[in-house]
Amino acid sequence: MRETSRPGGAGEAGATWAVLVAAGAGERLEIDRPKAFASLGGRPLLAESLERLDRSPWIDAIVVAAPVGWEEPAILLAEELAATKVVSCVTGGATRADSVREALEDVPDDALVLLVHDAARPLVDDAVIERVLAPLAEGFVGVVPVLPIPDTVKRVDNGVVVETVSRDDLVGAQTPQAFLASALRRAFGGDLSGATDCSSLVERVGGRVAAVEGEPTLLKVTTAADLALVEVLLASS
Repeated sequence: MRETSRPGGAGEAGATWAVLVAAGAGERLEIDRPKAFASLGGRPLLAESLERLDRSPWIDAIVVAAPVGWEEPAILLAEELAATKVVSCVTGGATRADSVREALEDVPDDALVLLVHDAARPLVDDAVIERVLAPLAEGFVGVVPVLPIPDTVKRVDNGVVVETVSRDDLVGAQTPQAFLASALRRAFGGDLSGATDCSSLVERVGGRVAAVEGEPTLLKVTTAADLALVEVLLASS
């Protein structure tokens, strides 16, 4: 199922478009609504990243991938926030990759750059957006913000440690991730199975992806404890 609604945004074709992925169910939060509509500081979690992307000078238009049945609340939220860059809201798919593919259908063919961000990482800022966009002018087709892995990494088989893995060249990937639109469309034209982020699909088809410094505050909300921590960070910022 796919529905598209247009709140009358003013996105500029050929510029930088953002896909805001907000279709996750969020079962581990144990709430009666999708993760994007969990309460953060007295308003939906989605509001924080949506507002930040809308006011960013690096972003010209936004497509939101909303949970099934929550398209209208997402549109109403965009209107309440006066998020004028939101040009459409699509129904998300069964997986994150499916949701991104649905959103790409609403991005015009002459868009040059696509930024994909998870609403579950609400504290996105202009500094990281600028960092992920810059290498696209240097021969890369994609860019991912990353952080070093601080913990010792073990490979486990059936509850038994079988190997301690060197973490020297291991990092944790975050969003937003930025891509040349043509490269991302090519990647999403193929098999989406096993994709954990957009970069993995671009890598799969041979795309050259740069890694830039991420942000420790770009925490991903998965559990109630994550949500509480993000709320503390938001209140102190």
